[in-house]
Amino acid sequence: MRSRRSRHSSRIALAVVTAATLTGLVGCGALDKAMDCVKTAEAIATSVDKLSAAVSTAADDPTQLTEALDNIDKELTSLEDTTDNADLSKAVDDMNKAVDNVRTAVNNGDETPDIGPVTDAAAEIGKVCTP
Repeated sequence: MRSRRSRHSSRIALAVVTAATLTGLVGCGALDKAMDCVKTAEAIATSVDKLSAAVSTAADDPTQLTEALDNIDKELTSLEDTTDNADLSKAVDDMNKAVDNVRTAVNNGDETPDIGPVTDAAAEIGKVCTP
């Protein structure tokens, strides 16, 4: 026959294991979202690098600017669809505005638009998405 102390310890151990399992199950969704955020932030950073390269060679191939902006738009849409984080939503909105401003400048004939606000917004998204 088990002692009261042994049964009590078993119950505590069972409660701890159950709590850990539930925490793990609940946390998986949040972890998946965080990983999606990090992956998308990395994709945005890559797209911003391509935008920077496109700006430096715009005289040779202005279509690269439009393609880089389109890639950023695609990544931002993906990120918008997966977040309910207020800070991230604001960073994405800021990035959208910056991309729109660059796109407008390009459409108006500017081959070397200021992409500083795009770079700043990408850095903010990176900060918000860092686990």
